[in-house]
Amino acid sequence: MSLTVITQRMGTISYQRVVAGLVLSVSLAMLAACSSASKSGTSGVNGVAQRPAVTTGQYVVKRGDTLFSIAFRYGWDWKALAAKNNIAAPYTIVPGQSIRFDGRAGTVPSGGTTTTVVSSSSGSKTTVTKRPVATTATPVNTQPLPAGPAPKGWGWPADGILIGKFSSNGSLNKGIDIAGDLGQPVLAASDGSVVYAGSGLRGYGELVIIKHSDTYVSAYGHNRRLLVREGQQVKVGQKIAEMGSTGTDRVKLHFEIRRQGKPVDPLQFLPRR
Repeated sequence: MSLTVITQRMGTISYQRVVAGLVLSVSLAMLAACSSASKSGTSGVNGVAQRPAVTTGQYVVKRGDTLFSIAFRYGWDWKALAAKNNIAAPYTIVPGQSIRFDGRAGTVPSGGTTTTVVSSSSGSKTTVTKRPVATTATPVNTQPLPAGPAPKGWGWPADGILIGKFSSNGSLNKGIDIAGDLGQPVLAASDGSVVYAGSGLRGYGELVIIKHSDTYVSAYGHNRRLLVREGQQVKVGQKIAEMGSTGTDRVKLHFEIRRQGKPVDPLQFLPRR
């Protein structure tokens, strides 16, 4: 074999190595960019952006909504939202009723009129036909609500590996994520009353919300099956759902604790393990 042929072959091998190195560098750069975008994006670890409380516009109640689910969705303390909209205990709302987030009072439908409203979440216009109802709104105290003590005796809502931690950054996780097996028990983290059980909150899948006091609620998302109903009293450690992957890409429990509507780190309340 001539020296010329050997030199040409060595040049070809070197060229291939250079090309392979460039391809690897570009791939690594793309992966890093994707990772950075994921961390700085608004989708969040549990697929839901943590937004500040909505303070403009209104929401028109749909079938299946509760005051608690609306407050949870828009970052409000449920009692403060009730006070702002003159909704008295037992905090009953009806389809077609407007829940306002600004300084104006909400309205309860009183006739068969049709109204066009603007959704505070998307800005899109929706036409809603109001139905006659017998409910009337009673003014309640609108003074700021004092923070109450946290419930005692918190317990872990599920066994499993902690795969997502709370972040105070507005675009990241509003709670913790616990990996587990499909159908694994999901447990109430403290005594309380079920105020929401359904799949109406985007990004949470089959969701349970439990009210523990006038200050604290907890939420359990992505379940396969719910085992409790709204209004039911539960005890700490009671099975309330089966773990699943609804509203997400893997089997896990998304767990939140909210104090006056604001997400707080659940690990500050749960026992060490």
